[in-house]
Amino acid sequence: MTDEDHGATRLGRRALLGGAGSLLLAGACSPRGMATIEPVPGPPLDPSRAPSRIVFGSCLDQGLPQPIWQAIAAARPELLLMIGDNVYADAEDEATLREAYAALGRSEGFRQVRAQTPLLATWDDHDYGRDDAGSEYPLRDVSQRVMLDFFGEPADSPRRRRPGVYRADVLGAAPRRVQIILLDCRYFRSELRRGPSRGRYQRSDDPADTMLGAAQWSWLEEQLKIPAELRVLATSVQLLSDDHDYESWGVLPLERDRLLTLIRSTGASGLIVISGDRHHAELSALEGSAAGYPIYDLTSSSLNRPTPHPHELNQHRVGEMVDVANFGVIEVDWERGVVALRIHDERGAARLEHKVALASLTAPRA
Repeated sequence: MTDEDHGATRLGRRALLGGAGSLLLAGACSPRGMATIEPVPGPPLDPSRAPSRIVFGSCLDQGLPQPIWQAIAAARPELLLMIGDNVYADAEDEATLREAYAALGRSEGFRQVRAQTPLLATWDDHDYGRDDAGSEYPLRDVSQRVMLDFFGEPADSPRRRRPGVYRADVLGAAPRRVQIILLDCRYFRSELRRGPSRGRYQRSDDPADTMLGAAQWSWLEEQLKIPAELRVLATSVQLLSDDHDYESWGVLPLERDRLLTLIRSTGASGLIVISGDRHHAELSALEGSAAGYPIYDLTSSSLNRPTPHPHELNQHRVGEMVDVANFGVIEVDWERGVVALRIHDERGAARLEHKVALASLTAPRA
């Protein structure tokens, strides 16, 4: 994560209560003495409609003011993606996890946006439950159940029956299909090796280290084979920016290479990456990638607790870093075949914009 995360205020700790339940249990029933969490009402996802305006964000501290929801509502999103650190729980017990989500559920701004907007979510570390945690986090199954309860995941959803919160949906019909892929970069990820500086990690070339785990990798390969004109792949940590040594795919470079190679081998055109985590926003681009076409990684963070990193290098950065509270927008002009990638501040002003031709996001035929 970031220096800001390492200094985050922790919520109160409680003793772990027994009978936490399994992934198969759904619902918002509150164990005795714990906060009740219920899904915030809102429209369901409509598979027949391809969204032309997708809003996404990350790193929302439920204990701080959240004025940015007004700007998000004004942007009139057709789909909202919450891609990690959706709350700051940092929990060693279920009660603390539930308290964090219950607090978000009481946010009037969030409730108003959710009432008008379909919503999909994945997690990063602080809503998963521990700073920078991966597969070693002991409450990962409890955390998965609590998260799915809060976001109203149906009882028969695959995410209720399998480890991890990854998900994919294809929305709309040809020639305007949008595929949304939400990765889980926590549940299966190998424990990282600390570097000499706090919050920094050593890069690992160990082929045994994984970001997604075998099952999720197999699933992703099948998803990328599904036809779609535009694909939005959400990874809670940055894919391309790797001049820093905080968490990113760059810490596991073999895994990043695997992802880029998989995009090409499956023939998955039209793919845009979105990420969060870093408490600032930026656009990164990799020309001549193993994917066979340019890869763009639009990072949006944080919704309400930004941390300036004015001197941080990023050899892949396009334009300027945005170090105020922000959200990301992906807007498609289907008639012109153009995708606009934007970062907006909490007043709704566009701080960064870059347009990409959909036709350019295709690997040349062999």
